[in-house]
Amino acid sequence: METFFSIANALVLPQWLLMIFAPRWRGTAWLVQSYSVPVLLAIMYVYFLFSGSDSLDFRSFSTLAGVKKLFATGGDAAVLAGWIHYLAFDLVAGSVVLRDAQAKAIPHGWVVLPLLFCFMLGPVGLLLYWVVRTIKTQKLT
Repeated sequence: METFFSIANALVLPQWLLMIFAPRWRGTAWLVQSYSVPVLLAIMYVYFLFSGSDSLDFRSFSTLAGVKKLFATGGDAAVLAGWIHYLAFDLVAGSVVLRDAQAKAIPHGWVVLPLLFCFMLGPVGLLLYWVVRTIKTQKLT
């Protein structure tokens, strides 16, 4: 499991670094547009989601107690699937932030901090970008 944890982390790091330090490079644009890294993570996610237990009870997702039980009884595979879920969706959020900022001609310096927060605390980065986007796209009258 530790090897797959390391692989998942290693898959996302290059794209994050490129989005922060080389946002307009053609390779970065391809990664951001293609979603290839999140798709690879999605394949890993599906594997670990369904390999952790004999049967996945989807009703468990409807309550906090059910989700806690999934993680408690699903073992390493369930926790790894949860981590991969975070990695994939945080990267998608960062990709959306970068694309939107470029489309709205927001200077990249304003986007670096939201990207860093998307990397570490996905929804916080998205919220921070929303604030930046709101400020930078307002028309002064």
